Amino acid sequence: MSAGRWLKRGALTVAVLAVLGGAAAAWHLHQKLPQRDGEIRLSGLVAPVTVRYDEWGVPHIDARNEDDLYRALGYLHAQDRLFQMEMLRRLARGELAEVLGPKLVDTDRLFRTLGIRQRADELAQASAAITAQPGAVRALYAYLDGVNQYQATRPAPLEFEILGIPKRPFTATDTYSIAGYLAYSFAAAFRTEPALTAVRDQLGPEYLRIFDLDWRPSGALSMQAMNASSDPSPRGSPARSAGANRFADVAPVLARVAALSERAASLAGVPQFEGSNAWVVSGSRTASGKPLLAGDPHIAYSAPAVWWEAHLRTPQFELYGHHLALNPMALLGHNQRAGWSLTMFQNDDVDLIAEKVNPANPNEVWIKDRWVPMTARQEVLKVKGEPDQVLTLRRSPHGPIVNDAVPGDRGERPVAMWWAFLETENPVMDGFYQLGRASTLDQARDAASKIHAPGLNVVWANASGDIAWWAAARLPQRPEGVNPSFVLDGSTGEADKLGFLPFSANPHEENPARGYIVSANFQPPGEVPVPGYYNLAERGRRLDGLLNQGKRWDIQNSQALQLDVQTDYGPRVLQPIIPLLRGAASAEEQPLVEALVRWNGAYKADAVAPVLFQQFVAELLRATMKDELGEAQFENLRRTRALDHALPRLIADSDSPWWDDRSTPQRETQADMVRRAWKATIAHLQATLGADSAKWRWDAVHTLTHEHPLGKQKPLDKLFNVGPFPVAGGHEVPNNFAQRNGSGPWPVVYGPSTRRLIDFAKPQEALGVNPVGQSGVWPDAHYGDQAPLLAKGQYRREWLNEADVQAHSRGLLVLKP
Repeated sequence: MSAGRWLKRGALTVAVLAVLGGAAAAWHLHQKLPQRDGEIRLSGLVAPVTVRYDEWGVPHIDARNEDDLYRALGYLHAQDRLFQMEMLRRLARGELAEVLGPKLVDTDRLFRTLGIRQRADELAQASAAITAQPGAVRALYAYLDGVNQYQATRPAPLEFEILGIPKRPFTATDTYSIAGYLAYSFAAAFRTEPALTAVRDQLGPEYLRIFDLDWRPSGALSMQAMNASSDPSPRGSPARSAGANRFADVAPVLARVAALSERAASLAGVPQFEGSNAWVVSGSRTASGKPLLAGDPHIAYSAPAVWWEAHLRTPQFELYGHHLALNPMALLGHNQRAGWSLTMFQNDDVDLIAEKVNPANPNEVWIKDRWVPMTARQEVLKVKGEPDQVLTLRRSPHGPIVNDAVPGDRGERPVAMWWAFLETENPVMDGFYQLGRASTLDQARDAASKIHAPGLNVVWANASGDIAWWAAARLPQRPEGVNPSFVLDGSTGEADKLGFLPFSANPHEENPARGYIVSANFQPPGEVPVPGYYNLAERGRRLDGLLNQGKRWDIQNSQALQLDVQTDYGPRVLQPIIPLLRGAASAEEQPLVEALVRWNGAYKADAVAPVLFQQFVAELLRATMKDELGEAQFENLRRTRALDHALPRLIADSDSPWWDDRSTPQRETQADMVRRAWKATIAHLQATLGADSAKWRWDAVHTLTHEHPLGKQKPLDKLFNVGPFPVAGGHEVPNNFAQRNGSGPWPVVYGPSTRRLIDFAKPQEALGVNPVGQSGVWPDAHYGDQAPLLAKGQYRREWLNEADVQAHSRGLLVLKP
């Protein structure tokens, strides 16, 4: 046979093998897809459960009783999101390195140090004794049984095979651990408190003055002019520091803990909670005469998305809900009678406490008037491809020692963490179980009172006409004058907790005369001060101003509010330095300065002003602060909300010591730094986007990608990631497609995790959207089918009526005993 014929035959063989291999791979992947038609045996059921899937892959579940309902829910949730469940429990329990290798050791060590694992074990042990009683705990165990039956009888997800993840049952400890992670993901203390302490202790009060630490009893929406500067610790303020304590020795380790905290969820690809919008309008201001509820919680983007939707129904109960992985209780939901949304309260429920160590015994710390021993426990951390590591985790009377998160750093001064999640009963699952069944103000208020940590704003309405908001959290009583925005001194009484406030003392409103309530992470009104890390008030003020226009609100015009891209923050920041910008710019650059002068603060897709503003702010902060703080603390502060508040105060104060560059012999002025920042801005944008400023559009540098944990590695990003999508909006505007402070381009890091609109005249016509899709199983049809809707500001219906469910059914699955 000639060589040519051999080559042809070889090529044909390779082609046949490729086809066969492709067919085998396709069959293999097909076996892993969710089953949405047919029949499945599910042990433990009392009666068959009917599941109808709509065109978006949302299951509408009909069961005869609650046990069957939640067992089916667990099975269905697992077939869409088993890998997400696995990653979340491993992150929360400090077990990622076991499957992802040594690079996750630091993340695991951090979460072991936080004490989530130990506290979750305690909560699960207590819950096991009450599974026979109807309610949240019984529902949890039925749900977990459904999850485990799916895992035991179906092929492992593709990610399990790629990463070599072994199957093991899911338990109540996993669910409680995830609750702890979610509570931790709200805690801004790890970034903010070390940074503010470094400013106070290493630089002094003149540098601290730009940071806003005041409590305003009337709330942030009626606060003083944004550019006003005030004493950062005014007399009588709850944020006033008890003495000028110096903790320079703890600054380096806390900066490293903050960096670990920032990287942890990013490495694991697990979303963090960031902020939110919600508002509710009474019937007196709506076209229908019934309350209208709107909400879009802001969460870091990922594939799969954080929420999974399901419509649950028994003869006694109905709810269209949004669920988190491994949790049977919907955290967002509505039915014909009532509904709610959530925003983050942003209260400070974490205190960092520097301990005083006994020079004669490093295992003792001084508490008020005596030396008290610290306790220690050991945990084994498994690492893929390497020997196990044994962690020694210490605890003082104030809480876990966070130094132990940093390998090899015992620290001369241990820093303890007091955290409400570890110190409260926190029956949060009971709270959401009851909230899904609440139809009256009294019922909903009682349900909200069971949320202890993290702090959440519950924005609620019912079809009877009531509207309400409760800031739900277990708020500690601290000694008068103590400032929890800084590291506290454990050797004095300032770290003490005198008890907890009653829920009735929390900020709240029920049926206010104005006819609407806005919640957007700003400091709420309240006579009792609640220290916290609140977001800028501009987003809330923008929504408040629009809602108070006098128009009648409905589902259609409410969409414009959720998609609004404007606040006055940017123009108000720039206003004091416009003359300096004009002086800094060349003749050719003057049109760019004038674009900023004309800017109304809107982050429109085709605008150049947001591009200029974001880069200029990044350069200005770098020029003014990095020389004083150093690389680590500057990066730490750059990721805090404190900097959002500080920027306008800094720019309004031309005499601030921040303007001087300590690395030069001369003393720089505000004009010098504005000029330096402007020149650096133009140079960066020209290098990044080209010399033609007409092409410097916001949507060219502001894009949204939903990243899968495996999508961090090329070429897997092409398979598992969804996007990028060019998007309008930006940080701290209502359409909060938020970018981090820093140099462009600016990928979206968090934003609306769903957009919901519910008019209680027609709750069956509610609108919503999932940022990516229902399914976490690639390449399922519902893996990324909703991502274009979110990016374009579009909505879809959330089917609730039986006729609609029937008309839009695309698959019928029956679960049989």
